[in-house]
Amino acid sequence: MRARVLPVYLEPSPQPSFEREIDALRVLAEDLVEWLPPVHVSAAAKTDATAVVVPDMSGAAYRLLAEFRAIEVPILVITSEFGTVSMWDWEIRDFLRRRGVETVAPTSLQEYHDLRALTVKERLPRSTMLAYLDDLGAGKQPDIFKRFFWWEDECAELLTQQLGVTVEKRSYRELWARALAIPEARLREQLAAAERDVPMSGLALRAKADALRLKLAIGDELDETPGVIAAGINCLNESTTSTTTPCLAWNMLFEERGLIWGCEADLTSMITKFLTWESLRTPAIMSNLYPFLMGQAALKHEKIPYFPERPDPQNHILAAHCGYFGIIPQSWATRFSIKPRVLEIVDENAHALDADLPKGDVTIVKIASTMDSMTVTPAELPDYEQYENSDCLNGAVLRVEDGYRYVEKLPSHHAVIAVGDIVRRLELVGPVLGLEMQRI
Repeated sequence: MRARVLPVYLEPSPQPSFEREIDALRVLAEDLVEWLPPVHVSAAAKTDATAVVVPDMSGAAYRLLAEFRAIEVPILVITSEFGTVSMWDWEIRDFLRRRGVETVAPTSLQEYHDLRALTVKERLPRSTMLAYLDDLGAGKQPDIFKRFFWWEDECAELLTQQLGVTVEKRSYRELWARALAIPEARLREQLAAAERDVPMSGLALRAKADALRLKLAIGDELDETPGVIAAGINCLNESTTSTTTPCLAWNMLFEERGLIWGCEADLTSMITKFLTWESLRTPAIMSNLYPFLMGQAALKHEKIPYFPERPDPQNHILAAHCGYFGIIPQSWATRFSIKPRVLEIVDENAHALDADLPKGDVTIVKIASTMDSMTVTPAELPDYEQYENSDCLNGAVLRVEDGYRYVEKLPSHHAVIAVGDIVRRLELVGPVLGLEMQRI
């Protein structure tokens, strides 16, 4: 599936400059979009295209305001042979903006390619997210787990209303029963392949086998359900359901199928990761945030004695989940291994991933509960911190510009951490996805 882009011209007929530019854009786009036959801007009002593109601007735009206002899909202004807006068109963009017509204008070839978000938008109404759960808030640590919006029916309904994606809730117990019924011969074959491709020497044979049973069961359900873009399991709250955790499964299913995963069946993290990864192709993982500002409330939960010393502690955050930084697929990790479980809340046969993302610039991003906006925060990941005999054997230390403002405005303790400073890129694709970007 590809987004359908409609080129529009402003003069009575396409000029040579229009033809030259649209030819260049087709080459630069490679196979990211499907190009529709060009039309005059006056014929674009009722288009069923994903977006329109203006490859050749002129002063005629000042006299076509009504025609621009009538367009109901994103308007792309890409008027240079390099896949960017031309400098000479800033005045026209400003004219249109001040009269209620917003446009999207890449400033680099990378941003031009980020318009793959158009295809993401097309995919969403045909896509499904799976959430495996049975007893919400009634399992382990119910005082914590009963508070989360991502389990509310309203959350799933808003995902459908705002983005078009369908949420399908299934039984975790039934999934685990299916896992236990995997034939031994098939399990042995998967085990041999996994031991060749995945560093999991720290796990006992039974731990490996149970983890792979779950992976195979999820894979079978994906084969039976077209259009699944993400899946999650209420693995911590309902940890008594299974003798394993889905961490290894999520790693392998991402590497094999591109499936986005959801720790604790967190729908909001799943959709945030999907939109970020599929639009920008930058790694994006979920982790828990423990701002240094939270003091003992955070330290007690992670069973750590202190936060690492930093010159401006109020602007620092420890990011950790299930004993380590978070689930990072092998292809994204600078360091990767599979370790026995850390948290007491899960079965002693369970496991976790111990992996790192590259140090340097990162962006903290998360969709809001209204599903019509995302918060984006530029940050830095300077190093990692280890605490022995704790629930944080390896956590990432993040630095934000203003920790007080961030704690006041952040949408959840679950945050998505993307590699690189991608704030501008997210702001560019936001209008394409129908999402406002709110910078913290």
